[in-house]
Amino acid sequence: MKAEKEDLSMINLSVQQVLSLWAHGTVLRTLTEMWYWVFLWALFSSLFVHGAAGVLMFVMLQRHKQGRLICVVLVSIGFLASVTGAMITSAAVAGIYQVAGKNMAPLEALVFGVGQTVLTVIISFSRVLATL
Repeated sequence: MKAEKEDLSMINLSVQQVLSLWAHGTVLRTLTEMWYWVFLWALFSSLFVHGAAGVLMFVMLQRHKQGRLICVVLVSIGFLASVTGAMITSAAVAGIYQVAGKNMAPLEALVFGVGQTVLTVIISFSRVLATL
């Protein structure tokens, strides 16, 4: 009887299932599941944003002698910084849900993960404009 409860409470954590919102009708109960789902959404949305910015930079700086190197360095540093922040904030969101005793729906994980990336982009652009 106890083994059945453990099997039902553990959701398979494959990347394909997270990105397809596989867990239809289920909820995320453990801290690990919540953190993983929120983090993966933040990771892939950040990858999309940094990929688009990298392509734009590469096209604009293709004739510059060191433009390609500058593109790779800037995109990789920006991506690593945002992924590090996403790890921390995803853990904070999952921790708050765990302490509050609430379960998280897969769609909530999507909103939190993509929301982190959107807020990062907004804050980054607002800081750039302040330096001009």
